[in-house]
Amino acid sequence: MAVTIKDIAKQAGVSPATVSRVLSGQAAFYSEKTAKKVKKTAKKLGYQKNTAAVELVTRRSKVIAVIVSSTKTNFSDQIIDGIQQEADEHDLNVIILYAGEKDPQMERKALETVIERSVMGILLVAVNLNSVNENLLVNANIPYQFLSITLKNRKLPFITSDDFQIGYQATKYLIVKGHSKIGFAAADLDSVTGQLRLDGYHQAMADNGLQLNSAWVCGGDFAYEDGVNAMKQYGREPEVTAVIASSDLAAIGVMNQAQDYGLKIPADLAVMSVDGTKLCSIVRPQLTSVTQEFFEMGVRGMQQIISQPTKAAKSAFTPFKIIARQSV
Repeated sequence: MAVTIKDIAKQAGVSPATVSRVLSGQAAFYSEKTAKKVKKTAKKLGYQKNTAAVELVTRRSKVIAVIVSSTKTNFSDQIIDGIQQEADEHDLNVIILYAGEKDPQMERKALETVIERSVMGILLVAVNLNSVNENLLVNANIPYQFLSITLKNRKLPFITSDDFQIGYQATKYLIVKGHSKIGFAAADLDSVTGQLRLDGYHQAMADNGLQLNSAWVCGGDFAYEDGVNAMKQYGREPEVTAVIASSDLAAIGVMNQAQDYGLKIPADLAVMSVDGTKLCSIVRPQLTSVTQEFFEMGVRGMQQIISQPTKAAKSAFTPFKIIARQSV
């Protein structure tokens, strides 16, 4: 049978209340000598704290659930770092579940796993739930926040970058650098995020009186392979002189395929990425990027859950900036 607080109290010669205070970290009502005796006895008896039982009594969970999509990009680790930092500062625990990529069954399984246990809140990283699973989430009556995604259902709260402005400012940057034939590659054009970035690209081209060519736009899913395929579509002698790739991995795919064609970056083709993770500094040439504040997204998502758990969460944009490196 599991060791109880009463067993420790009897062995240590103190009251169960004292044992409870020591093991829960309450500093008052006992001496340092008593604390050492209780902890030593608990260790000797092999005591294991029953977190679920504590949560049942206090009716307050100390667990944050993070549901992450399996999208083939590399930004989510920075978001999780931000989440974990806030969790550590507030003595909270984090559990991570995967929702697949455009997989309603995996989404539902992840949500049901979270809802069936006691959690303080749910953070969903780049997860685009289908409508049935949206209803499951909303009706669970657990505080939640979407991160790094713009949603079609604007009633659902999300924290992300302004995707229209990402597309606009990236295009404007390349125009200022002298480019007029600019490709847009590897975005999921069926997603709100991808479509907003494409809209920004179109608007920047139009605002500067530049022609638009549908052949310059290549869809995808933000993955490395999508960047490779986009460059194959542009060909060995591309009409475009610059490409905006919708993730760092996709940009590397564009560069690698371009270099396989014998093109030099940026002399023959400029490449600009969206995300700005550490990959931009690792590859050669280093990638000029639209750099998003993923860490801040994680921090702000946690702060929303912690500070206002009973209030409706709000959507917000985090800042981004363009960092010039070697690929433009």
